[in-house]
Amino acid sequence: MDELGLFPLGIVLLPTERVPLHIFELRYQELIGECLDEEREFGLVYADDDGMRETGTRAGVTEVLERFDDGRLNVVVEGRDRFRIVDRTQGRSFLTAEVEPFPDEDVPAERAEREHALGLYRALGHAVEAEIEEPDVDSGALSFELAARVDFGPERKQELLELRSEPERLRVVSDMLERAAEAITLERALAEAASKNGRGIGRTSS
Repeated sequence: MDELGLFPLGIVLLPTERVPLHIFELRYQELIGECLDEEREFGLVYADDDGMRETGTRAGVTEVLERFDDGRLNVVVEGRDRFRIVDRTQGRSFLTAEVEPFPDEDVPAERAEREHALGLYRALGHAVEAEIEEPDVDSGALSFELAARVDFGPERKQELLELRSEPERLRVVSDMLERAAEAITLERALAEAASKNGRGIGRTSS
């Protein structure tokens, strides 16, 4: 087992995902400073009113965007391997814990499953009329790469993080992508109908 400095936040960092962080609390300035000096990782864990989750993601600082005179930092971090908290430890200004790896237990996804999920991601990009950056269909972490590109909210992302089967994660992500595209298509259809008749669907002439 390994002892890891923890950074609880109201976001979920998925493996392969990159997010910007503003580091302003002194204890986390200390944590990130040590990670930079010693080129090591910290653990980002989702925390909300229900408490801190036990499964998180190792994070590495990939870029320091800005340093402030008072010690604050703007950095970019990248999600790496998942971990599970085994036991909380003490002695530092920031939270620490002994952690163990949290790898997948299932076989890799079939190519057809990966292509299906990627096709739904393309469909969502078409629905929002945006240029999208596609991950590699052969990626072993395709479910995480797709979910990292769409704002599904922290609760759903945490559910994905805790699944230990890539085929199962792809099925969940595919369902979320399909629902998102349908919702956007419906919203646009309603907006178009409203613009045509002034009141929306269901207008009758008198």
